[in-house]
Amino acid sequence: MKRSTTALLALGTVTAAVTGGVLFLGAGDGTGSPGRGGDGLPPATATVVRTDLVLARTVDGRIDFAQRRAVKAAVEGTVTVAAAEGRTVRRGETLYELNDKPVTLLYGPVPAFREMKQGHRGSDVLQLERNLRDLGYGAGLYVDTEYGEDTEAAVKRWQKHLNRETTGRVGRGDVVFQPGEVKVVSADAALADQVGPDAPVLTIASTRPVVRAVLEQTDGALTARGTKVEVTLPSGKTVPGKVAGTVRPEGEDGAEDGGGQEGITVEVVLDGGSRAASGEDAEAAASVTFVSEAREGVLAVPVEAVVALRGENGGYGLQIVKGGTSEMIRVETGMTADGRIEVSGAGLRAGMKVGVAKP
Repeated sequence: MKRSTTALLALGTVTAAVTGGVLFLGAGDGTGSPGRGGDGLPPATATVVRTDLVLARTVDGRIDFAQRRAVKAAVEGTVTVAAAEGRTVRRGETLYELNDKPVTLLYGPVPAFREMKQGHRGSDVLQLERNLRDLGYGAGLYVDTEYGEDTEAAVKRWQKHLNRETTGRVGRGDVVFQPGEVKVVSADAALADQVGPDAPVLTIASTRPVVRAVLEQTDGALTARGTKVEVTLPSGKTVPGKVAGTVRPEGEDGAEDGGGQEGITVEVVLDGGSRAASGEDAEAAASVTFVSEAREGVLAVPVEAVVALRGENGGYGLQIVKGGTSEMIRVETGMTADGRIEVSGAGLRAGMKVGVAKP
């Protein structure tokens, strides 16, 4: 469930503050005349501070893993060993078994789309040979795009190690190519299930942890790739991260474009990778704060301290209080957040006292 909370009150500009009902002390002419009042002093004061202003929005999220995808059976058969949910599978290890034969994970971007045997050429052959080499079966193997006698010999050594029939061929459904190690998110086919071609057997994902959160459609600017966030994990630990992109919510078919009637699902990567989320409860909610704008080391005062100046020049000012006297100075305004507004002007410095209206 999404929290519609705003971490920091963002008024945007002084004009927005006026329309929001902010009380101004009064008006001045910007020439240094005293503020309005019996003795020229305001009813209360505040201090000019140098600080960071941040506009942000906080919503609930949950820990997940990137690049979820289904692994489908390439051939018909019976599941004799089901996938183990939560397990991390690496190169050369078994994802599941079909008809008492292991289906092995190998690394590579090209999917296994055919039986590979002597005489074949292609990028799938090249990545097979690279895996055989990296698994320790590369003696006498020349790594190229041709499935030659050397490839067949290496495959036989590998099959013998796996207690498979040493055919020297890699059949359809014997291997699954993925870009790298994967995490088994769910076992979609149970032990003894009959599966046909294209039937999902398991769902896998990258081992890279992410946090997914849902923003309103009106918060589209916060979904830009690279937007900085802070994530409070279920343990209470806060870690920085950034938006990696948007994804289609679970249960919707089609490309991952982040669209939807209810909001925009955003995927956030954590600085520090898997170490950042180590030991965290994936079932518990995380809190994600999206930073839309930040100003560091600026002078700021309470929004209520800004005075609308009269006269043809208009603009804004601050009533500077010094001891028993006060004077109005003209200032430029900037970003507002958390009830404070950025101000700048000649002679303005941190530590000065400015007039404000009483609450």
